[in-house]
Amino acid sequence: MNDNLLISEPPMLFEPSLAKELGSSDKALILQQLHYWLNRSNNVHDGYRWVYNSIKDWHKQFSWIKERTLQNYFADLEKGGYIISGNFNKAKFDKTKWYRIDYDRLEKIANRITEKQIIDVPKNDESNSRKTDNRITEKLPIDVPKNCQPIPEITHKTTQENNNIKSKSDNLDKPDYEQEFNFLWNLYPKGKKQGKQLALRSYKRWRKSHKSNTFKQAKIQLKKYLKYIKVQHVQVQFIKAAKTWFGNIDDEYDISAPPVNQSYKPIQKTIEKGTDWSKQKPEVNNSVNADQLTDFFRDFENKNGLT
Repeated sequence: MNDNLLISEPPMLFEPSLAKELGSSDKALILQQLHYWLNRSNNVHDGYRWVYNSIKDWHKQFSWIKERTLQNYFADLEKGGYIISGNFNKAKFDKTKWYRIDYDRLEKIANRITEKQIIDVPKNDESNSRKTDNRITEKLPIDVPKNCQPIPEITHKTTQENNNIKSKSDNLDKPDYEQEFNFLWNLYPKGKKQGKQLALRSYKRWRKSHKSNTFKQAKIQLKKYLKYIKVQHVQVQFIKAAKTWFGNIDDEYDISAPPVNQSYKPIQKTIEKGTDWSKQKPEVNNSVNADQLTDFFRDFENKNGLT
């Protein structure tokens, strides 16, 4: 008997009630796969986790579905409100869609399904009643069973450096140092954001060095320094570069000191206005009398033989 196609590879499972709600088993599998990667994604925006891929890369995970059909399935799920799309790509020309699941909508669907199941089950059937009780206690099951693994993830190449989706289960309680750092980095004065990678390494080292070095404490320290800059009227050139501050987060600043007096009086310079000679009238000596004028012309005539 040839059993090469009978569960010889990790299967992909879906909830039949979800497939019935969506009208397609393929759509149910897409939603299940999105859920799997969302649980392992470190891409957080607007308080939600997101995953992204191009349709070509998604097609590698659902190779039995035509690309055009797969694109239509994603569009249908988005139009139906089951998934929400976004664009958080750094490059403006990159139109790769990011997705997250609207879990609130799925919860409403799960509640509606369980309510319908309760109505449909005969009250005198104890075995069915027990099954119904089991269904009531669980929401729409879209988690991947432990004995089943999803299709390996294919990450979009142009934004691969931002994608930290992992193939193994993550410790979700572990602090995300990079996310914390980016929050602090955005608060730092714009003109002094130098040495981001060095600053990140310094922050991680500080966080790991002692239990009291928490994200909350880092925010308090940065708030104190920003207040110090404002109170003391620190000029931009004297504000610490970001890489320096992150390397010395525990430094203390006296924010209670009175502001530095910078009420300088401007130096008053007297500027003499130059003379506009084009508007000056020539000085004329009108003190010559008639006799002097007569003698002048007589001498002129004699010298030039005009007499």
